[in-house]
Amino acid sequence: CVCGGGRTGCNAAPEYAHSIRLDGDIILGGLFPVHSRGDRGTPCGELKKEKGIHRLEAMMFAIDLINKDPELLPNITLGARILDTCSRDTYALEQSLTFVQALIERDGSDVRCANGDPPIFTKPDKIVGVIGAAASSVSIMVANILRLFKIPQISYASTAPELSDNTRYDFFSRVVPPDSYQAQAMMDIVTAMEWNYVSTLASEGNYGESGVEAFIQISRETGGVCIAQSLKIPREPRPGEFDKIIRRLLETSNARAIIMFANEDDIRRVLDAAKRNNQTGHFLWVGSDSWGSKISPVIGQERVAEGAITILPKRASVDAFDRYFRSRSLSNNRRNVWFAEFWEENFNCKLGMHGKRPGSLKKCTGLEKVGRDSSYEQEGKVQFVMDAVYAMAHALHRMHRELCYGYPGLCPRMANNIDGKELLGHIRAVSFNGSAGTPVVFNENGDAPGRYDIFQYQITNRSTAEYRVIGSWTNKLHLKVEAMRWRTGDPSLPASVCSIPCRAGERKKVVKGVPCCWHCERCEGYHYQASEFTCELCPYEMRPDVNRTGCVPIPIIKLEWHSPWAIVPVFISMLGIIATSFVIVTFVRYNDTPIVRASGREMSYVLLTGIFLCYAITFLMIATPDVGVCSFRRIFLGLGMCFSYAALLTKTNRIHRIFEQGKKSVTAPRFISPASQLVITFSLISVQLLGVFVWFAVDPPHTVVDYGEQRTQDPTSARGVLKCDISDLSLICSLGYSILLMVTCTVYAIKTRGVPETFNEAKPIGFTMYTTCIIWLAFIPIFFGTSQSAERMYIQTTTLTISLSLSASVSLGMLYMPKVYIILFHPEQNVPKRKRSFKAIVTAATMSGKLTQKGGDRPNGEVKTELCESMETNSE
Repeated sequence: CVCGGGRTGCNAAPEYAHSIRLDGDIILGGLFPVHSRGDRGTPCGELKKEKGIHRLEAMMFAIDLINKDPELLPNITLGARILDTCSRDTYALEQSLTFVQALIERDGSDVRCANGDPPIFTKPDKIVGVIGAAASSVSIMVANILRLFKIPQISYASTAPELSDNTRYDFFSRVVPPDSYQAQAMMDIVTAMEWNYVSTLASEGNYGESGVEAFIQISRETGGVCIAQSLKIPREPRPGEFDKIIRRLLETSNARAIIMFANEDDIRRVLDAAKRNNQTGHFLWVGSDSWGSKISPVIGQERVAEGAITILPKRASVDAFDRYFRSRSLSNNRRNVWFAEFWEENFNCKLGMHGKRPGSLKKCTGLEKVGRDSSYEQEGKVQFVMDAVYAMAHALHRMHRELCYGYPGLCPRMANNIDGKELLGHIRAVSFNGSAGTPVVFNENGDAPGRYDIFQYQITNRSTAEYRVIGSWTNKLHLKVEAMRWRTGDPSLPASVCSIPCRAGERKKVVKGVPCCWHCERCEGYHYQASEFTCELCPYEMRPDVNRTGCVPIPIIKLEWHSPWAIVPVFISMLGIIATSFVIVTFVRYNDTPIVRASGREMSYVLLTGIFLCYAITFLMIATPDVGVCSFRRIFLGLGMCFSYAALLTKTNRIHRIFEQGKKSVTAPRFISPASQLVITFSLISVQLLGVFVWFAVDPPHTVVDYGEQRTQDPTSARGVLKCDISDLSLICSLGYSILLMVTCTVYAIKTRGVPETFNEAKPIGFTMYTTCIIWLAFIPIFFGTSQSAERMYIQTTTLTISLSLSASVSLGMLYMPKVYIILFHPEQNVPKRKRSFKAIVTAATMSGKLTQKGGDRPNGEVKTELCESMETNSE
């Protein structure tokens, strides 16, 4: 305030000492972090050359261009009031009150000058819109004030998702996309890198906290990424705070990827703490746009930052601004009250006695040149600052065209009062190509569309560090993985996972509450990996494949001809068939000789047929099972034994009846003729055949694959056995009748054991049956005792075939080999004896028991031969 007559009566600091003021018809406000946050008790700290000076110069440059543009706001000059936020929301709030002063009525009744006159208040600038702020926390604080006075606000850097709430921040717009897009882009990066276990780190405040919250929310919705730790950096960190953060991050060392939503200062201090704790190369940094492609966070700690992936709204350098800024000097840029401080900082020199930089530095000459005597690179948000200013200008232009159509300059409707709500509507409706050629539009919440560049901080072979573009995100990630470089030099992607992926055939057993951490359990036995988390049992006829990721059919086997289990019984059978054939041929050749006739030719051929079948069944038992083979097995399995023992039973029964009858009378018993014997024998055989045919009718023969027989604990050894559908019980039933005949024959052999001089083969038949019983008694425990063995098929088949062959061999050897021997090698004994009547022979045979006690006079074989020949004669 000033007093009348120009005399100052109110002590006040110069009004614009800490702000920039540009005169104009319409005044825009500007909020920039010209200085960093100060230490405790001090609001402002060091100058920010890029984020502060570059950005505010971009606003002034944009205003210059607009004021020179005859098409945009013609005859209207834009002015500005630019304030320093000092990177602190509370300080920015105090500063932003300047923007609303013109809208607040002042009560000067209690204020008087020294002479008693009322003061004259300087009329404050009326701000129609504000460009800024940078930090989301600052924008939120300021937006709460500006909305009360309906002043539209366009931010060039605030990305907090909270600001998209149009019910709370209805006058807020931004030319950068919100962090909800950024968080989605960062999630897509994490997914593309195949990381599923990450930690988050946020600066305390709206930007950091809301960014991390958006990331965590997306991770919950999409799944697949777990948060190991979510840490927060305090606004006023105590000494050692960052070392403590690094130690906490190391508690979950598998979570190497660190998602950072932190301000520039905090990023620098986190990297420095990681370097101090010798963790260079351990962490995989994923930085938000607050890191972007800035140099300041990584200066002096390039190695610890190497490989960091950062994100930045898609931008392009504005060449016109580069030319403008390089031309700035102390003499032509006096409107920027902080430019002298920038000059000292940029050229590392001191301006006179009142310079800001202490120490014995060289004096500035004022002739230094930006970009020549110092490094220069355009700050990343310059484009967005200019776009924000142009968006405000285009909205004002639309408003002017609507309210003051055809009126040069400001018409009264705009000059007296620019309605903020009406201006907001025009802001949301603008659409133009920005300073870098990218379209500038706003959605219903005032947000810009999501367009990001993906950078990686790389150190090249020449040890030069730089940010390289490795991809982009526009609603979808496009990442060039081959362009990425890592500290190790390994082209493969580094890991940030809680648990390594399970191998094929292993299921995940998830740790409760942490879906990205698991233990791997192998699918055992006949189980296979059905899904990532489950093992399931293979179907009964299948087993797991080598990787246990599916099931494959169990191999089917059968008894092969080349198997040792088959060679031995086949060899025995072939010898037996040759021997049997030889006996049959010999008997046929010598069919009418006494020995052949005495043996009972018809019954001998039946018996030899049964012996032959016992040998031949071996080939059917080893042959590949099919319906035909299975049918023949059923028929001939018991038929050979049935032929043999039916014939032997008939013989022993005949002998028994003859000598039992001889004790009672001298008349011959009935049914002892060869024809009768054949009828009896085939009657017994027909019972076996009848049983087989009934079996055929009840259960037609077919093949089966038995997967249980060789279902071992180790699935790789499991086999399916191709076999005929003949159960052990059916087998015993098939052989049971033959065994019954064998037992009955043995009983008759025992009964006729006392026949004198072994009349008519009673003794050889007895020995045959005793031996056969021993063979089959040994067969039963071997056959049934191996029912649980993995070699069951081989053992049982071999045992059965050898038992049949041995039974046939015993009969062949004891009953026919002696006869063949006599026929071939002692033909002199194969001669007929004198014949007597049946009565005389039976009487002699009956009395022979008594005669042998006195040592009979005749040779042992004479009565036998006579009896045999006589019985054959009488029966003819």
